Amino acid sequence: MKRKKGKDFRRKKGVNRNKNKYCKFTAEGVDQIDYKDIDVLKKYITETGKIIPSRITGTKAHYQKQLAVAIKRARFLALLPFTDQHR
Repeated sequence: MKRKKGKDFRRKKGVNRNKNKYCKFTAEGVDQIDYKDIDVLKKYITETGKIIPSRITGTKAHYQKQLAVAIKRARFLALLPFTDQHR
C-alpha cells in the first residue's frame, strides 16, 4: 500500500483546532503595553523564558512588537527572569 505524499492530517490528541484566537489587547482597548505590568507579560512567556509567537496567542502584529519590547525591557531591569531557573 502506497503512502500519500504531503502533510500528515492525523489529529493530535488534546489539541483544539477550533479555538478562536483574538487579540486581548485590542478587545480591552490597550494603547501601550507597559513593561511594569508583570502579570500580563508572564502570560506571553513560556516556562523556559521564550516569547510565545502571535500565531499561537492571536495577538496582532502591532501589539506583538510592543509585547516583545516590553518583555525585553522587563528582563533587562530584572523584573522578569531570562530563564526559569539557573542550574
